[in-house]
Amino acid sequence: MTTSKIIGAGLEDVGVPGRNFLRNALTSCTDPLKAIEEFQLENGILLPSLRPMLPLLDLHGVRRLDFHTSVLEELRDRLVQHINEIGQKEGKERDRKLKELLAKSFPVVRVKALRPVVMCILRNTPHIDDKYLKVRDRELYNDTDTEVKRQIWKDNQSLFGDEVSPLLSQYIKEKETVLFDHLNLTNLFFTPSPKVRRQGEVVQTLAHMIGNSVKLYDMVLQFLRTLFLRTRNIHYCTLRAELLMALHDLEVQDIISVDPCHKFTWCLDACIREKNVDIKRSRELQGFLDSIKRGHEQVLGDLSMTLCDPYAINFLATSATKILQHLINNESLPR
Repeated sequence: MTTSKIIGAGLEDVGVPGRNFLRNALTSCTDPLKAIEEFQLENGILLPSLRPMLPLLDLHGVRRLDFHTSVLEELRDRLVQHINEIGQKEGKERDRKLKELLAKSFPVVRVKALRPVVMCILRNTPHIDDKYLKVRDRELYNDTDTEVKRQIWKDNQSLFGDEVSPLLSQYIKEKETVLFDHLNLTNLFFTPSPKVRRQGEVVQTLAHMIGNSVKLYDMVLQFLRTLFLRTRNIHYCTLRAELLMALHDLEVQDIISVDPCHKFTWCLDACIREKNVDIKRSRELQGFLDSIKRGHEQVLGDLSMTLCDPYAINFLATSATKILQHLINNESLPR
């Protein structure tokens, strides 16, 4: 986020006397107490009916700071609620209002008490101008909602990679912990169903970070392909399949409709869930593979990752063993 105009006090940028104005007033006056009183009168809540009530607050030991802070918080919450209501609407009128609000409020984004209002406007703005998205301030970036960060990440792959990398490492560590834990006989590696597995923290966090952005989804897939080729760690294959099916559960049509592996992964996921592959599903899976045309080798690479998933390998190996056992029991020849 750009901060070139908001270093220091941001209130002066919107025509509101702030700390710079007060400092100048105190350093150039002859009576500091009188200067403070004038500042309070000019910048307090300008309601004539309120002025006579302030001494009553003094009698109850309520500081002016506490009173004004409570009023600010109430007004801020109502403004955030109103902005969210505007954001739920559709059309050019909504976009125009949000754009105007953002232009007027962004200079005060460094004022922490007002920052939630600015962040709410950003969150509800579908397409944010680049001048607001240029990352130059880590504090503002950390306070930004994921909806806004998505627009930042689209044009900053290295920053997105910095956010995703710890999650991928966490995922691999969790998988290996369960796989290599020979003392735990209750939480076996292959026990959880596909639906349960993709409810994991890492998968859900990645799905939330991606939202409905095809570009961010493609970035994550490229990270997984690169790491799998570099490390040969098959858990990256599991994450590739689980992430796709998590987005399938969320019905993110923008992504699942363009992923050529979706139907194959969906069919295989159903087989693993039901622990059975019948003739119909077997032909569907084979049909997906046969339909890949020359020049689409990358799709084959992604499908190979899906099939390299240890849960898929375990299912296919178990199914083959069951078929062989059935043939042996019936003294039949394999077809």
